[in-house]
Amino acid sequence: MSISQHECYVELSSFDELARFACALKEYPKRVYSQELDGSRIISSSITLANTLLIFYAPLPKLGRYVSYQINSGKEICDIVDSTKINANYAPIIHMDSEISPLSITSKKFSDQFHPIKVKDLGSLARLTYDPELPEEQNLTLYAIPHKNSWVLGYITALEMDEVYYNFNYVELDSEPTKHFVKYQGNQGLDPEFSNSFDHGFSYFPIIKIKTEHSIFGLND
Repeated sequence: MSISQHECYVELSSFDELARFACALKEYPKRVYSQELDGSRIISSSITLANTLLIFYAPLPKLGRYVSYQINSGKEICDIVDSTKINANYAPIIHMDSEISPLSITSKKFSDQFHPIKVKDLGSLARLTYDPELPEEQNLTLYAIPHKNSWVLGYITALEMDEVYYNFNYVELDSEPTKHFVKYQGNQGLDPEFSNSFDHGFSYFPIIKIKTEHSIFGLND
């Protein structure tokens, strides 16, 4: 049985979310693209699922060669620049005249649609990011999504059998997260907390905020 392969575009709440997705806590920042979408220029980066290219995007604020990302005294600084002179993380921008892939765009049912699984607490969600099979290649990205009258914070996992199944493991939040990272304090016996700054000896998980709820996350099924 053949399975359709598609692009899925998910809009982020701002350019800063895209910069954090591409660069934050990464030794090698992700490649990003600028292209036309629905008459506007966007900037995007993606993750590849079994049958779907999941593309996160935001409006392109200005032209340049790199996305620049740094945190200075607890303040996140995101920009598009032409040079890499200052000490920051840089994601190269590829400006496209054509579409970035030959796959068709769909906004309906996805073969890679995530199965939502509710996790009991934020500490359990943070610990879920540990993969004993790839301990040196952890994906620490969390996704914040508006849902009903509040927000959820989740993490994507894959179950590989004859086919690949994707889960969106999430916790419910009382309100919209206003800070950019989850600080994990398990080594101190403390619960995780939201943070904008880094302290030595703790693990941090970047939060990527989605602009509006999207059907691929499966939360409304």
